Amino acid sequence: MVGATHHNTGGEGVEGGVGVTALMVAAARAIETHRHDTLARDVYAEHFVRAAPASAGWPVRIQQVPDGDANPLWGRFARYFGLRTRVLDDFLLRSVHTGLARQVVLLGAGLDSRAFRLDWPPGCVIFEIDREGVLAFKHRVLDGLSATPKAARVPIPIDLRADWVGALADAGFGTTAPSVWLAEGLLFYLPTVAETYLIDMVDRLSTAGSALAFEVKLDKDLLEYRDSPLYTSTTQQIGIDLLNLFDREPRPDSAGDLASKGWSTSVHTPFDFTRRHGRGPLPEQNDALAGNRWVFANKPRP
Repeated sequence: MVGATHHNTGGEGVEGGVGVTALMVAAARAIETHRHDTLARDVYAEHFVRAAPASAGWPVRIQQVPDGDANPLWGRFARYFGLRTRVLDDFLLRSVHTGLARQVVLLGAGLDSRAFRLDWPPGCVIFEIDREGVLAFKHRVLDGLSATPKAARVPIPIDLRADWVGALADAGFGTTAPSVWLAEGLLFYLPTVAETYLIDMVDRLSTAGSALAFEVKLDKDLLEYRDSPLYTSTTQQIGIDLLNLFDREPRPDSAGDLASKGWSTSVHTPFDFTRRHGRGPLPEQNDALAGNRWVFANKPRP
């Protein structure tokens, strides 16, 4: 971890731009997996990290980080991703086990391995939407491990700025059955109009009994935290400037939009779950996580 590695932001795979952030989250999940007090286990995560030239030298255990948990990226930020993984795992499993939903849609699925590692009830179908290059890399790694999904899995290689709704319908998604949707670490990379469209489409495609979880940033000015240790350490250690990747337009009030469409919504800070689980990041000064919110929404049955 001596010098920063710089990547171009082009390319369709995991080597550039937002694709590299998928590797960062995979490394965080690998580190979390190996902790003695782990919140979430993802045995595939370290294989993604090792398989990509961009991340082959990154740590996959906290013991490989010289300053350990004091490291803003591989300590605090990675623990954040570990906590987020656990909370959203719990949301998905609760939604399919307590409701009638058997269709699960992962929007911007990245290197998510939930189809392979969570215990899904019979009849579940997991639709994974992401760019072709990201899914191709993922399949290469998983095929090499002879990984078997624990539910029917339908990858849909398409950019979320393109006609993903049509692609989802073509892949067999049904609008008359309840569905569970997840947009993990996605919306702040999308243009505002794309986020608004996505939320609107999820509402239109969801029948009563459906559920949605997503993450947003409420920061009025993202640059207010540009000197935050999370951002500076991520740039210095792995060459990813998150602020260059985030969309800077004012964000829509997606939780409010869903509430106005009749969904019941709850909005949480990540720190709410740190306190609930007894581990994870807590607020600090000049905190890039200050504006992060996790939103959970349910479309009530009549």
